[in-house]
Amino acid sequence: MESRPPVPPFYLARAGEVEVFERSHALGLAVMLKGPTGVGKTRFVEHMAWKLGRPLITVACHDDLSASDLVGRFLIRHDGTVWQDGPLTRAVREGAVCYLDEVVEARQDTVVVLHSLSDHRRILPIDKTGELLHAAAGFQLVISYNPGYQRMLKDLKPSTRQRFIALEFDFPSAGHEAQVVEHEGRGIDAATARALVDLGQRLRGLHDRGLSEVPGTRLLIAAAQLIARGVDLREACRVAIVAPLSDDATLTQAMLDLIDVTFA
Repeated sequence: MESRPPVPPFYLARAGEVEVFERSHALGLAVMLKGPTGVGKTRFVEHMAWKLGRPLITVACHDDLSASDLVGRFLIRHDGTVWQDGPLTRAVREGAVCYLDEVVEARQDTVVVLHSLSDHRRILPIDKTGELLHAAAGFQLVISYNPGYQRMLKDLKPSTRQRFIALEFDFPSAGHEAQVVEHEGRGIDAATARALVDLGQRLRGLHDRGLSEVPGTRLLIAAAQLIARGVDLREACRVAIVAPLSDDATLTQAMLDLIDVTFA
C-alpha cells in the first residue's frame, strides 16, 4: 500500500480528464489510460487517488506476471500454510485504487482475472480459497498502456477493452508542458523550461527518421532537474534525454545537433 502524501501530487489538468475520472469513480467504472511513455498517466492516477481520498496500489506489469501475483497465493511457513493476498485482492478488500501500469505486458490469462472486477459485477473469485469477494466501496480498477509501440506486438482483447472507459493522453501543448517542466524542475527558470520543451518537440520530429521512442515530458523534467543542480545544460540533455532514447550513432548525433541548434 502506498502511503498518502501530505500534499497532492502535482498534476496540471489538460481538458476534462479530472471530472471524467471523478464521475467514473463514483459510478464504479473501470478506467483505461492510453498514451505515450512519460506524458503523465501515472502522475494523473496518483493525483486522482489523493484527490478522492483513496489508497493507491500500483502494479508494474511484466511478461512473467501471473494471476497468483495479482490475486495471492498460499505460503509455506514453519507452522503450516498461510494465505497471502496479492495487490489486486488487497485493493478489492480495502476499497483502494488499483493501478496496473503497462497492462498489456502481462500474460493474457492474467488479464482475464480482471474481467469480473471491471464490469457490473465488481467481484473477485479466489479459487484457491473458495472466496467470492465483492469490491469494497471506493475500489477502482485503472489500467494503462502505450498503444504506439505495443499495438504491433501486444494488445488487449476486445472482451477486455470494452469493460473500460478510455482516457487518451498525448504530448501536451508547448505552453502546458513548459509549466510542468518548470514546476517539476525544482529551481529551473522559465526560459530554460521553454527551451527544453522546444528541444523535446524537435526530437519528436525524428520519429519518422527511425527514432522508435521519442522523449516524453518525464525526460525533459529529468534534464531540468540536473540543470537546476548545476550540471552543464548540454550534458544534462545528453545524459537525461539523448542517451536513454537510442544507441544508434546516427540518431544520437542528430539529437546532439538539435541540442546545439536549440541552445545556440
